[in-house]
Amino acid sequence: MGALDRDRPGCLELDPSQNGWLHRAMTTEPIKGPASYFPSIEKKYGRSIPEWKKLVRARCPAKHMDLVAFLKTEHGMGHGHANAIVAHTLAEDRG
Repeated sequence: MGALDRDRPGCLELDPSQNGWLHRAMTTEPIKGPASYFPSIEKKYGRSIPEWKKLVRARCPAKHMDLVAFLKTEHGMGHGHANAIVAHTLAEDRG
């Protein structure tokens, strides 16, 4: 897979243990919720989503808005992007 494969429909994120991109089932429905921001977050801020989630988890336990403020002040992230990363990470950790 080439460097642009993550931009192809159906690609989620790089799985280092698999040396390739994970794919979700191809659907015609657009991605909704916080994950819809992920491609632009990676492109704009230069880190993968797993890297951002690792930074957020390193600050836990913490309140949602404290984590958003951390991403905004320490990493220059916009509010919507920071909120999307935090919301998705915390929801994922809740199971």
